[in-house]
Amino acid sequence: MPSAEQITQTVTQYLESVAKGDADHIATLYAADATVEDPVGGEVHIGRQAIRAFYTAVENANGHTEVETLRVLGHEAAFYWTLAIHGMKISIISVMTFDGDAKIASMKAYWGPENITT
Repeated sequence: MPSAEQITQTVTQYLESVAKGDADHIATLYAADATVEDPVGGEVHIGRQAIRAFYTAVENANGHTEVETLRVLGHEAAFYWTLAIHGMKISIISVMTFDGDAKIASMKAYWGPENITT
């Protein structure tokens, strides 16, 4: 099982890469067979290639992320954060699970239209 420090480092890299709009680097943070459901209730993206394609929506966006709170327990992390991108700010709660190499095995993002401000 990865340590809390390793998981925190992966989450930090994830947030930095989302802010930069680096879809390639974001994809490398995920396990080969990982899943992404963003937002929850939407399409589930399975596998690194599909996940990379999903993150092209933020590619080269030059946004900003800020973590309000992060909790790491066992092989999971939950964090409340904001993403400022394309003239809007989205408040998000993300829940991730991690494999033994601290790669993201699954990610679910909880947000909807009511969590977006301009």
